[in-house]
Amino acid sequence: MSTSEVHRSEMGEGFEAAEPPRTILAAFEATVAAKPDRVAIRTKDDQSTITWAQWRQRSREIAAGLHGLGLRSGGTLALLLSNRPEFHLCDMAAVMLGATPFSVYQTYAPNQIEFLLADAETEIAVVESQYLDGLLQARAALPGLRHVVVVDEEPEREDGLLSLLELERAGRDAPAAPEGLAATVEPDGVLTLIYTSGTTGPPKGVQLTHRNMMAAVACVEQIVRFPEGSRVISWLPAAHIAERTAHHYLPIVYGMEVTTCPDPRQVLSYLPEVRPQWFFAVPRIWEKLKAGLEGMLESQPEQRREAVRDALDAGLQRVRLTQRGQEVPAELDERVRAADAEIFSGLRAMLGLDQIAAVNVGAAPTPLPVLELFHAIGVPLAELWGMSETCGAGCVNPPEAIRLGTVGPPAPGVEVRLGEDGELLMRGQMVMSGYRGAPERTAEAIDAEGWLHTGDVAEIDDDGYVRIVDRKKELIINAAGKNMSPANIEATVKSASPLIGQVCAIGDGRRYNTALIVLDSDFAPAWAQGNGLQGSSLDELAASEQVRAAVQEAVDAANERLARVEQIKRFHIVAGDWLPGGDELTPTMKLKRRPIAEKYAVQIEGMYQQ
Repeated sequence: MSTSEVHRSEMGEGFEAAEPPRTILAAFEATVAAKPDRVAIRTKDDQSTITWAQWRQRSREIAAGLHGLGLRSGGTLALLLSNRPEFHLCDMAAVMLGATPFSVYQTYAPNQIEFLLADAETEIAVVESQYLDGLLQARAALPGLRHVVVVDEEPEREDGLLSLLELERAGRDAPAAPEGLAATVEPDGVLTLIYTSGTTGPPKGVQLTHRNMMAAVACVEQIVRFPEGSRVISWLPAAHIAERTAHHYLPIVYGMEVTTCPDPRQVLSYLPEVRPQWFFAVPRIWEKLKAGLEGMLESQPEQRREAVRDALDAGLQRVRLTQRGQEVPAELDERVRAADAEIFSGLRAMLGLDQIAAVNVGAAPTPLPVLELFHAIGVPLAELWGMSETCGAGCVNPPEAIRLGTVGPPAPGVEVRLGEDGELLMRGQMVMSGYRGAPERTAEAIDAEGWLHTGDVAEIDDDGYVRIVDRKKELIINAAGKNMSPANIEATVKSASPLIGQVCAIGDGRRYNTALIVLDSDFAPAWAQGNGLQGSSLDELAASEQVRAAVQEAVDAANERLARVEQIKRFHIVAGDWLPGGDELTPTMKLKRRPIAEKYAVQIEGMYQQ
């Protein structure tokens, strides 16, 4: 173990209540008692609404129905659903029984579904009809999967298949057995399983207990201090820890209203309708928002365009001075105040970000120009860091003290330190109880003193703010032995042009760095049309010399911001797109570096033979 300094949050720990709830189920019951008639779950435009009391009643009926099918305390329930109200109902129903619900990524192939359900020893699965075929293919190799519940239609009569409506009806007529089971739910019971993305091997089942999650949501709330009646949008996959914590457990504990967004590609259109108090998104969403704002600016009449540019320049100047700890001149401050009243406030309202208490980005590095732009228009976008193994909690930038380029200091109740090799170590009550059925892998991750070895290389400044360098296993070490962060290189290149959607830096063991570049599926066709190109498909544009020249300009601009050894010497524009859950990206949009290297081996070698 390193003897490096331990950093702790100076903020308080836990809930302010004298006797806080100790489980998610107890917190749910407390929220229902406090707000029975308030809307808990809704769909856009209030097409469907469920109050807290209705949520409790329906989950109880589903729990009774699941109990009748054999789900018991300690059992598991698989959920293969998009973001819809039934997820919240069925998840809580399993919790009421002392069982462990877990979610499966909608993009998973049958063999991947099979692996997860076998590992979790699942006997019952709840599925949406659009994913039913894949689940049934997996079921052929899962003799233990006895029942499949379809939430949105009456399935054809088949052994073990029934609708959610049937299940609820059966629950209404069932004895009250589940009522007594709620008392058996303990803080150290497994609340959910989060399966890791499996970029370096088979997915591991992260076991998160009620105690873990209650600690996580307590520390987040202390930083943000959500106002009464706060709203969030449920739009990320429920198999992702960020979705479960931010848009399921936090609302349960603090009584937030959840609007479900079944198509993640439409989430930006939900913002103006919901006007959330907290919005969390991966960097790609913020990059697209930035590109959209810049595109809108370019389409304005010249006089208006110049006014907005001047306002943005003033806003950026103030952001950079503030971040450097320098005094903001009174004249500049007044210019930004005027710009806020005349321009920025309207932009925030247009985006639906005018009522936020906090707005965050995580899961991958965010280019600094993206962060600066949103701060300039009064949207305090802040990076945070967490893992599945920590309930998504870890380090968070406080809204009132954001340091761009860092993920903030440790959250309340969290301790962090650096190992001898720079690896970030973390300790706290939100750290998982272990990997399911894998004590050896658990022991590798959590040492005897309780420190979680995160796999992230980091730096910690004198004030305890953490900067993530990269994943320990993903660092590029070139032929000369120089260590580099591919994530930093990739973020720099992506931020150089909205034409670029994805970048994978190559260079481990090589003489110089190269990159595979994927065009942005939204921006590139529009750019092509505006520049007189006939073809508009990504395949056609990838082969265009005009597109290549524009990408080369962006790479050149990015190289000016990189150290010489980090610079991209050659690149290849990949035909088509990289989609979440595909060959190149995990469902959470992390690069699958090893599969990418194998799939594009010919193109990569070609860049080193020119």
